[in-house]
Amino acid sequence: MTKAAPDPRAVREASLDELARLGLPLPPLAFPLVWEPGDTVELRPVAEIEARAAVLHVVVARCFGMPTEAAMSWLLGSHLVDLVTPPEWQFVIGAKGDHRSFVLHHDAVFALAWLLGLSRHLDPTVPPDDGLMTQMPDLPSGETFGRWRSRSLVAARDAAEAAVLLDLYYCLDWAFQESEQAGRILPGEVDSNAIGQRRWALEWAVTFTGPYHEAPPEWEEVDLSV
Repeated sequence: MTKAAPDPRAVREASLDELARLGLPLPPLAFPLVWEPGDTVELRPVAEIEARAAVLHVVVARCFGMPTEAAMSWLLGSHLVDLVTPPEWQFVIGAKGDHRSFVLHHDAVFALAWLLGLSRHLDPTVPPDDGLMTQMPDLPSGETFGRWRSRSLVAARDAAEAAVLLDLYYCLDWAFQESEQAGRILPGEVDSNAIGQRRWALEWAVTFTGPYHEAPPEWEEVDLSV
C-alpha cells in the first residue's frame, strides 16, 4: 500500500543517533538522503518479496552442498526459474562466480524475512536468527514454493517502518566500511559485508515515488556504491 514517506530529515537524525549510540563514525554532512519530503513509499508485492527470498535461499543452499539437479528441479517445480538472475543461474547450474559473495546472501534473506514478518528483528549487531532456516522453504524435504507460502505466517511490515530501517542501514553501510578501513572495533558480531547484504535487500524491496526517483531497480541493478 502506497503511503506518505516519513520526514527524511527526522529519520536521518534518528539514524545518526543510533550510529552514535553504537560508537560508529558519522557520515559527512553532505551524505545524501534516501528520499525527499513529499515522496511516497511502498513495499514491493508480498509475492515478489517471497519469491526473491526463496530464490536466494536456494542459492545459499547451493553454497552448502545442495546438488545442482536438486536446485534446478526445485526452481522448476516452484515456477521460479524466470526470477533467477543470470549470475545466480550461472552459480546454480555450474557453481560459476564468487562462492563467498553468494554465501553472504544469507543476510539478504534475513532482511527479506524481516520485511515479511518472519523475523522479529534486524539488529545490526547480531547475525541472523537461529530459526531463520526453519522459516524458509524446507528444501531437503522438497517443500515447494507454494506449500511454503501456505504455511508461512507472513505479515508484511509497514512501508514507512521499512523506510526508516532502510535509512539506518544506508548510514550503517557507510559507517561499517569506514570503521573497518580505519581498523576500529565494530559494535557486534556483524561485519560490513552482512550490513551491505541487508541494505541490498531493503533497497530493492522498499520503493519510493517522487520527482527524483526512477523506476524501482531489478535485484542486480541495486546500486550500493553510494
